[in-house]
Amino acid sequence: MANSKQQQGMKNAHLHDLFIDELRDILGAEKQLLKGLKKMASAASGESLKAAFEEHYAQTEEQINRLKGVFQSLGLLARSKKCKAMAGLLEEADEIMEDFEDDPALDAALIAAAQKVEHYEIASYGCLVTYAELMEHTEAMSLLEETLNEEKETDSKLTQIALSESNLATKK
Repeated sequence: MANSKQQQGMKNAHLHDLFIDELRDILGAEKQLLKGLKKMASAASGESLKAAFEEHYAQTEEQINRLKGVFQSLGLLARSKKCKAMAGLLEEADEIMEDFEDDPALDAALIAAAQKVEHYEIASYGCLVTYAELMEHTEAMSLLEETLNEEKETDSKLTQIALSESNLATKK
């Protein structure tokens, strides 16, 4: 694999197959996340949290398009694979929604589930940015960095909602 014509002369070509596999994995993860975000937005009771999930849904659609651009910049068709990690994280989110359905801690639990997803995405995009940089795929690196920064911003936004609303005891 690392000896194909396309990879001849590529810096750090030994990372190429890993890079492509990880790109397919995160593309699959983002596609899976779209369904999860809809469910989480529906389950959220706080307007700020609901809005954050809806905003992240739209952002995730853009991130999928950006990933397609990464594949295009590499001369490849955008193909995804099922991301087992995202499947597990979303399954856990489903359990949380069920377990805390009528509980005042539901929004806090949803934020915990969503931040687990964000941290997975941050780790994935961080690795992809590094691989792209090492292989000198500058266009791919730029696109992936943009998404990495968005994921960090979403994580920060969720923390702010948790600290200012969801994790606070409601006064009656």
